[in-house]
Amino acid sequence: MKVWREPPGVSIEDKVYPVTPPSMTVKSGMITGEVIDLKVTERVEKGSDRVISPARLTGTLRLQNTSASRTVRLVEGRVRFIDAQGQAIRPGAARTDPIIKFTRYGNEWLDPDQGASYALDVDFPAEALQANRLKEIRLELTYIPSPFRGETVNFPVSIGADE
Repeated sequence: MKVWREPPGVSIEDKVYPVTPPSMTVKSGMITGEVIDLKVTERVEKGSDRVISPARLTGTLRLQNTSASRTVRLVEGRVRFIDAQGQAIRPGAARTDPIIKFTRYGNEWLDPDQGASYALDVDFPAEALQANRLKEIRLELTYIPSPFRGETVNFPVSIGADE
């Protein structure tokens, strides 16, 4: 978590951009869920609108394992911002897609029919704040289904006399 301190004599405010729609459903194989309370916030100097800290996309990611018999291990989520031409818009100087990590001990496993919530807080590309620039936000989930599988095998048998 980043801690922001205001420079002396400068008044800073959060400039909030609502995301429409503010929530959406997600489905990826046996993982379903929703992203809720989406918004973009940047910190600006009051009066001059000079950007003090870059824009960030925040919200809550709720995921559910819909499998009746398989556990999944969540590895990561990759957030991609797509423009009207279908090209990726990458935020920040590194120009890489933001990653959501699920690696906190015990929190990366979803048992059958189990759900969990994760904070979504990633860099947002400044150029996507321009009107009609951003077309969609893509969430790519990487997970590992449990390596075991349960099967049933029947053996025809009889008890008693040999035939």
